Amino acid sequence: MQYYMKEEGAILTEEERDLGVIIFSNLKPSAQCLKAANKAMSVLGMVKRNFRRLDMDSFNVIYKGYIRPHLEFCIQAWSPFLAKDKLVLENVQRRATKLVCGVKNKSYKERLRVLGLTTLETRRLWGDLIETYNILHGKEDIDHRQLFELVSNGHEVRGHDLKLYKQYNRLNTRKHFFSQRVINAWNKLPSSVVDAASVNSIKRNLDDFWKDMGIKS
Repeated sequence: MQYYMKEEGAILTEEERDLGVIIFSNLKPSAQCLKAANKAMSVLGMVKRNFRRLDMDSFNVIYKGYIRPHLEFCIQAWSPFLAKDKLVLENVQRRATKLVCGVKNKSYKERLRVLGLTTLETRRLWGDLIETYNILHGKEDIDHRQLFELVSNGHEVRGHDLKLYKQYNRLNTRKHFFSQRVINAWNKLPSSVVDAASVNSIKRNLDDFWKDMGIKS
């Protein structure tokens, strides 16, 4: 379909960049994942060239401050849902954790445990839940009705009072959008997390809840 503005045809394109995020017409974030991984790997390479060894404290400062942010910039807008894209990002963290003295020969899972980290996929879900809290509690300048539909008060629901209605998604890509993919995890949270008094409170309560569930946040 051709679109017009004042009788002038709009230029059709397969790719658009907005605030540093690459958006393709098929809505798959593969190009953005590759871009983010390449930027993070570039910083990781510089670290490897300048530091022969890193202790845990130094690693946490460098990784959390200069490498991981590239893997999570505007992540709610382009969170990967294809296994190959998730792997592209996860491989950066997998390689980065090998820089720490004494853990290089351990498994990736064990390195994460020792370093107090979690997989990037778990962190993305954690971030989605925090952002959902911010939106529903009016801590963002966003009308939550633009993204979410609260379950009607006329329906009897178990759990907390901010449960979200999940719409039917005709397209597979839509079900992976932020406003859809977070719903199941959000609805399963206890009231102690959802009704937290502040952002810091929900972070602590969510961490505690996940630890009780055997999930490292």
